[in-house]
Amino acid sequence: MKTNVLVVDDLRSIRLTLGGILEDEGYNVVLAENGYQAIEAAKQNPFDLIFMDIKMPGINGVQTFREVKKISPQAVVIMMTAYSVEDLVREALEEGAYAVVYKPFDIEKIVSIIESALQKTLILVVDESFADRETLKAILEERGYSVVTASTGVEALGRVREKRFDIIFLDVKLPDIDGVEFFEQVKEMDPEVAVIMMTGYSETELMQRVISHGAYTCIYKPFNVDRVVGLVGELSLWRRWRKNKYA
Repeated sequence: MKTNVLVVDDLRSIRLTLGGILEDEGYNVVLAENGYQAIEAAKQNPFDLIFMDIKMPGINGVQTFREVKKISPQAVVIMMTAYSVEDLVREALEEGAYAVVYKPFDIEKIVSIIESALQKTLILVVDESFADRETLKAILEERGYSVVTASTGVEALGRVREKRFDIIFLDVKLPDIDGVEFFEQVKEMDPEVAVIMMTGYSETELMQRVISHGAYTCIYKPFNVDRVVGLVGELSLWRRWRKNKYA
């Protein structure tokens, strides 16, 4: 299935140039000349990737970005600018834009950014409780993340051997393996994975132990949606920054 891309820019030459480049790369491309057209296009098509000009008449790129993300939270948005608009750039990144590219375009850089952007954050949720697993899975998938689940430690270890996960949500009480023991095994297999411990109990000493051994943090049930989404966004940004820094 081809990747659907939306290009939003009030300059016709930019729309056609970038649109042509992306079509040559094999993507399905839709063009919009302003924020209002972009919002309507997002209502009609599920886009994987959106290139959004920051400065446009009527409604700017950041305002359009907010509205589009309400419609298509899974879309990766890359902002474009030819101007020094640091306030808008910073605002866009804080709102969750994936990156900012500057005109005139560096084609190789754009292709590289696209390839990186389309590699979605992969998350493993390990919890014996079906309700808790599915609740967390739904929260994360609604925001565009790829989610795999496991109900036991043995099943989860099998998943980790098969795939490389970016983030693992790990219940501290598993039916077959102690959560701390599982955590230590996972970190031996993949030292780079970020592990967020989960519990429905007051286990301060246990939580301090796993955090001292490298767990990212601990969250408590029932889940605070804003806290969960904020943590995953924070970790995704950090991993992206680290990847770009050492690339």
